[in-house]
Amino acid sequence: MSKTADPGPVLGDYNRDQTRRVLLKLSGEMFGGGAVGLDVQILSRVAAEIKEAVDRGVQVAIVVGGGNFFRGVELQNAGMDRARADYMGMLGTVINAVALQDFLEHAGVPSRVQTAIHMTQVAEPYIPLRAIRHLEKGRVVIFGAGAGMPYFSTDTVSAQRALELRCDEILVGKNGVDGVYTADPRVDPTATRLDFVTYQDALTHNLRVVDAAAFSMCMDNNMNMRVFGMGDDGAVTRALLGEKIGTVVATTPEQDNS
Repeated sequence: MSKTADPGPVLGDYNRDQTRRVLLKLSGEMFGGGAVGLDVQILSRVAAEIKEAVDRGVQVAIVVGGGNFFRGVELQNAGMDRARADYMGMLGTVINAVALQDFLEHAGVPSRVQTAIHMTQVAEPYIPLRAIRHLEKGRVVIFGAGAGMPYFSTDTVSAQRALELRCDEILVGKNGVDGVYTADPRVDPTATRLDFVTYQDALTHNLRVVDAAAFSMCMDNNMNMRVFGMGDDGAVTRALLGEKIGTVVATTPEQDNS
């Protein structure tokens, strides 16, 4: 399975004879709608949009953040030990993973949660070959607890999981922004959205869409990333099916098939 060249067919052209496997990164802010806790309406919408893509044959793995409950860096700034704060953040991601599993299953999508920290009463341990088998059987696999170790962001975990599961592409859903910009559009009104950027340029110009470690891992292993906005209805389905939305980030311009 190619990891770099083809981001997939455009919406409407997808058929069951093609097998597309993607890693979807969902932030904790998405789960809470920008607030603490869980936003039921957003979870219902996202689950329905994932279902549409799964029903059309896309294999979907998901890494979830936990920022709607805990952020390790913010807790550290408040005086807490960073490692302990990061473990609290990992537990927040498990809450989100189990919640998303429930909404997906209510939508009729079989799902499994795998965690990097063993908690067998609520989830399977992360086993790559088992995760691949679930994907091949049409199940969505949701990864919680980050890397199971402090000092690793869920951005980096997304890159690692996508590579290990041999995904075609990483999809990064963002709130409040619909791609990669030349600067923060919420601060700089002159910022413009980029349709394509190389990992090297993103690192050089400090475009903080995901952390530098995730960019570097993807660049070193030729894994394409697509950054898109979560604000519009249907955006998740469109990204999962490979429609040309948001910004493509790749190692070289030749890998941009958008």
